[in-house]
Amino acid sequence: MFVKKYPDWVAQVVFKDGTHAFFDGAKDLFKYYLNLKKYNPAHTQADIEAVYVTDYYRLEPVDAYTAHYVAGSDVYGPMGRELIPFGKAEDAKEFMKDHRGKTIVRFRDVTPELLKTLD
Repeated sequence: MFVKKYPDWVAQVVFKDGTHAFFDGAKDLFKYYLNLKKYNPAHTQADIEAVYVTDYYRLEPVDAYTAHYVAGSDVYGPMGRELIPFGKAEDAKEFMKDHRGKTIVRFRDVTPELLKTLD
């Protein structure tokens, strides 16, 4: 998928060597991040300088490590069901109420099992 078509959903991993990996949403970013050895064997998580997701309301990059993600909402991204990222907890809570989200998770709480529920 070409992320240029979906700038409101862009997520990225920035490596210390200056290379980047771009994604069309947080869900695919997490699939990559959690299985980096498979998708990018030349790098490890220790090689990562930064990870960004696009805040759903503000449409600007936010630190993926500190973001709040709503899972199970009625909003779909370019690849279907999605983790909807927010820089602020209040925005995630408001979105969850308005869009029937099931839960709010943080970066460390995203697991392969959670991602499978979105496929």
